[in-house]
Amino acid sequence: MQHPYLFSAAIGVLTVSLHGCGDTAKIPPQSDFGPDPVLTAPAKTLIPTLNIAPAVGWPIDGKPLAAEGLSVNRFAMDLDHPRWLYVLPNGDVLVAESNGPKSEKPDTGIKDWIKGLVMKKAGAAVPSADRITLLRDEDGDGVAETRHVFLEDLYSPFGMELIGNDFYVANADAIVRFPYEEGQTQITAEPEHVTDLPGGPINHHWTKNIIANEDGTLLYATVGSNSNVAEYGMEVEENRAAILEVNPETGEKRLYASGLRNPNGLAWHPDSGELWTTVNERDEIGSDLVPDYMTSVQEGGFYGWPYSYYGQHVDERVEPQRPDLVEKAIKPDYALGAHTASLGLAFYEADLLAEKYQHGAFIGQHGSWNRKPLSGYKVIFVPFSNGEPSGKPQDVLTGFVDGKGDAMGRPVGVVVDNQGGLLVADDVGNTIWRVTPNTE
Repeated sequence: MQHPYLFSAAIGVLTVSLHGCGDTAKIPPQSDFGPDPVLTAPAKTLIPTLNIAPAVGWPIDGKPLAAEGLSVNRFAMDLDHPRWLYVLPNGDVLVAESNGPKSEKPDTGIKDWIKGLVMKKAGAAVPSADRITLLRDEDGDGVAETRHVFLEDLYSPFGMELIGNDFYVANADAIVRFPYEEGQTQITAEPEHVTDLPGGPINHHWTKNIIANEDGTLLYATVGSNSNVAEYGMEVEENRAAILEVNPETGEKRLYASGLRNPNGLAWHPDSGELWTTVNERDEIGSDLVPDYMTSVQEGGFYGWPYSYYGQHVDERVEPQRPDLVEKAIKPDYALGAHTASLGLAFYEADLLAEKYQHGAFIGQHGSWNRKPLSGYKVIFVPFSNGEPSGKPQDVLTGFVDGKGDAMGRPVGVVVDNQGGLLVADDVGNTIWRVTPNTE
């Protein structure tokens, strides 16, 4: 039974934090975006800022606000915590309905207990459905008429990739493979193990994404850190905060890039051919630090975590320090705002949306908990030119948080469907939204 004093203390911490205490952002809006974000001095507070948008879901007639020239509709609804999306060659849309596995690590005190309360309030503590659902828009009207359980009994699935007739799934602890035939609506074959990925007992960042190279001979897998800033020691961070290169035939893997605290989105840029990723940076040093980011990924590159951030800005909380690694730390290409939880990433190559979106990046920002005021909770677009970001971020979908500060939805994965529409997974709204040109 929870000790009454700890219970009262925890509730007090949450109540105080949610009603105005803690660090507040001081820099102007959007100054923590772009190639050269403003980086303030770290803010040291007795209690980390807790500012949560409680998850409430959408009203029956509710939906996000689309930017000028765009409209949004429900592609599918009544899903179970939809996190990630994948479009098959025939146009079927796969949705990973998933959440983190139950931690094998016992709670160690009030901090873990508070973390659990925070996750519950933010809608992130629901059991994982552990399945992939297939959605089919049979008449091409932008709404999925049919759905099927494509795969079930998975282990917190996230990333998906089809290579030929082999369908790969990144579970929270391994990549597995299934046979696939075009048009099938369900796979009943047993999974074939390809390779292990870092998992429990902590598995702090459980989401594992995958993408194949052009000829399908290699997979690249994201693995987030096991901590905020290595507070459990670096021995539990092996092959974490990294992108791994995997041979799908042999299961052999190697470190491709490291120092990436929690990479999620993966996409090849259509002009440069470079691999890009979105990364969630560290918490608990202020509302203005550290900006999440998107960056091209250099083979063998080190991006700072945990020893430094945004290049060579040293994080003094980490012990022991590693100045030799800080010296090698690569500055990311483009900041996406502090604590925005930028997850989804998709480059646009279709022709349904306006020309200005060509070859730019759509990004799903899941939203903050460690910042005042809130950040993220939207889908944004970053224009690109000649393979590089070339302008300020533009809002695509907003309105996920209502006037009372409650989260009706939280965008996660983004993907372009075969007709050129943008699909957005909303894991609090349990909906897949579809963005198209406004024809009214």
